Amino acid sequence: MKLFNIENKVILITGGCGVLGGGIAKYLLENNATVILLHYKEAPLKIIVNELKRINEKVEGYLCNVVEEKSLEKVAKQVMTNYGKIDVLINAAGGNKPGATVGPNQSVFDVDVEQFKQVIDLNLFGSIIPSLVFGKEMATQKKGIIINLSSMAADRAITRVMGYSASKAAVDNFTKWMAVELAQKYGDGMRVNAIAPGFFIGNQNRALLTNEDGSYTERGNTIIKNTPMNRFGDADELNGAVHYLCSDASKFVTGIVIPIDGGFSAFSGV
Repeated sequence: MKLFNIENKVILITGGCGVLGGGIAKYLLENNATVILLHYKEAPLKIIVNELKRINEKVEGYLCNVVEEKSLEKVAKQVMTNYGKIDVLINAAGGNKPGATVGPNQSVFDVDVEQFKQVIDLNLFGSIIPSLVFGKEMATQKKGIIINLSSMAADRAITRVMGYSASKAAVDNFTKWMAVELAQKYGDGMRVNAIAPGFFIGNQNRALLTNEDGSYTERGNTIIKNTPMNRFGDADELNGAVHYLCSDASKFVTGIVIPIDGGFSAFSGV
């Protein structure tokens, strides 16, 4: 269907070397979009780009840091010179640090404030700064889409992940604020939305959710009990929502956060 066509759209993805961002990149290439990965380490970026070229040649990577404005501005100039437009920005970069969590034998007063700040910097400013830099280029076209990655941790208190939760809650607010601002100032061609993944097993949380034999940890079992679909998500299950938000099928949709969580956000636990 024409409404869902994303062929030849120029789509930038931060955090594209991660499990979720990499999965999204693969899917977009399969649908013939032009994909540009942004990452701060050269070696993994080259590896991922070369792997993705087996799917579609329309992919390249740029070395930059999502929390450094000048680094992103340099990339923005290169992309505009090479492609003449930026259709979509997907802010998939993010993460957590041990000091910003509250362990089973700790309390909130044991949190490392400096690491807490680093988590806020990566998750919140790692979405804000790219949105400002690349969004400015979109604004000159009066057309562009920004998709942020939120989390189930944004909407409620999920134990342990204090810093991550606070930063993702701020991402939700920024998504809504930016959506209103861009639509009012630059027109209905500018849209900002977010997806909120539920629980997916990735590199950062694998040891927290699964044992060496593949069985679930106590925390993993607790999550499953509170997920009506009774399982963790697969990375490719984000793709439908991302495709929708990238396409004209959602051209009257802005300022929303879409849960992709197997019913976790709907369930009271009772």
